Amino acid sequence: MLRSSNPILSRKDAFTPAAPQGGQYGQGQYGQGQYGQAQYGQPQYGQGQADPFQQGYAQPDQRQGYPGQVTPSGGRMTFDDVVTKTVITMAVLVAAATASWWGVASGVIPGSMLMPALIVSAIVGFITVLLVSIRRVVNPALVLVYAAVEGVFIGMLSLMFERLYPGIVMQAVIGTFAAAGVTLAAYKIFNIRVTAKFRKIVILATIGFAAAMLINLVFSLFGLNLGIRDAGGSVSILAIVFSAIGVTLAVLNLVLDFDYIERGVEAGAPAKESWRGAFGLTVTMVWLYVEILRILSYFRR
Repeated sequence: MLRSSNPILSRKDAFTPAAPQGGQYGQGQYGQGQYGQAQYGQPQYGQGQADPFQQGYAQPDQRQGYPGQVTPSGGRMTFDDVVTKTVITMAVLVAAATASWWGVASGVIPGSMLMPALIVSAIVGFITVLLVSIRRVVNPALVLVYAAVEGVFIGMLSLMFERLYPGIVMQAVIGTFAAAGVTLAAYKIFNIRVTAKFRKIVILATIGFAAAMLINLVFSLFGLNLGIRDAGGSVSILAIVFSAIGVTLAVLNLVLDFDYIERGVEAGAPAKESWRGAFGLTVTMVWLYVEILRILSYFRR
């Protein structure tokens, strides 16, 4: 039975492998695989064939649904691995954001490059998310590339908002980590369990929200404002509502991320899946920060 040395992520029964629910593990939001019994090379035993992992032991394996489980060759995924890789990913993102902010603010990078850098980094970041998500095997290099590119996007966006509303970036940063911390605390304290129905609703709502944002972007390119996002002047109630929905969905996606990580640990997923967990958390944290930054700007007006 695995134990985490991280007190925040520790819970009495958090690392006890449980029977699969519906035979599948995984969140599905970022293209994660399903953690079934035979996923990582566990042998299947026919009738009358002994389990070699139970020979010589007085007690049989009590883990329902995991007969003769074999540890993946690269080691098992643990909470400590996910935390470490998340810290690395976030550190790269923050470093890139700080460097890009300082470059434009100090004049080393021409101020005219702010908007082009913002747009290009947003597009490249989105493409990188798709590349990481569709790959069956997680590529750590791609995850770090995403963190660097998204760091440029966050740096340019934050600088733009800070010039308009001094002090708003620090408020957004505090709000983002406070929301993530409260969500994690609620998930652990109240022992929240993500059902298949809840997961499906959150994923479909997230896709619908993304589609609405895309439609609004297309219309805005033709000079049409649907009111979903502000146009730089007065703020509509609809814009505030959509930002509130965005914050709520980002928080719910954090719950899905926590559930995916916990189920992966319980199922004995390979250690490389720690990068997928870190990637999912980083993507969601970036989304949460952007939505909080935007909704704070509405109220600062």
